[in-house]
Amino acid sequence: MLFIAQRKQKRKLKKLVIILFGLYVMIGSALHFFQEKLLFLPTTLEQDYQYQFDYPFEELFLKTDDDAVINALHFKVDNPKGAILYFHGNAGDLSRWGNITEYFAAMQYDVLVMDYRTYGKSKGKLSEQGFYKDAQYCYDYLLKQYSENQITLYGRSLGTGIASYVASKNNPKQLILETPYHSILDVAKQRFPIFPVKQLLRYHFPTFKNLPKTLCHITIIHGTDDNLVPYTSGKKLSELGLDNLNFITIEGGDHNNLIEFKDYHKIIKTILP
Repeated sequence: MLFIAQRKQKRKLKKLVIILFGLYVMIGSALHFFQEKLLFLPTTLEQDYQYQFDYPFEELFLKTDDDAVINALHFKVDNPKGAILYFHGNAGDLSRWGNITEYFAAMQYDVLVMDYRTYGKSKGKLSEQGFYKDAQYCYDYLLKQYSENQITLYGRSLGTGIASYVASKNNPKQLILETPYHSILDVAKQRFPIFPVKQLLRYHFPTFKNLPKTLCHITIIHGTDDNLVPYTSGKKLSELGLDNLNFITIEGGDHNNLIEFKDYHKIIKTILP
């Protein structure tokens, strides 16, 4: 009887292992094949959608690649102090991000903000190199109107990896990163520690590799209570040993509410006088 009971127990254990392994493979496969749906949360707009903002702007359609047309907004103020090229987060579209970037127009800066491929009115196939190519195209567009020492690169969340790439390839006035990550891979490792995410991910956005190649001044702003991009991931960037990097901690700040803190406004007014 004991032998029969042991055999039954082994069969149950084997069945459980098979089920757990199956779940592991299923989740791992989902991470690989559906990673774009996890990383990117675009909303789309009809091509004839009419933007409405408080500050004057020009709507642009930039053909950055054979299969890509990028929709962008160029806010223009009288007597601008400079220009900001803004790379937004992973959700929404320009109808939302245009309102957010008006904060800088109110500070007397021209602002160019684009929607990534598949976001808003933008079209094109998603890829990490596609993000970089479109971003550089927008930077080159600004260079036709502003000198490099007038251009500030600003990245928020997903956009921090893109902004840091552009900064590493050019020589803008400064780079500002709000809620950045060491890399997308680093965040994924923290979220899914039991999976081989390095092999599964097609998108890495290695901010930590770009910053050492960046010559301009770098300001990083991160909240301690960020539940989307862990504070520890952003803090790693301050440990790269870069003399041109200033890391600002917002105590109690979450991923989307730093603008509600006085310390955020204080640092922004200091670096964008």
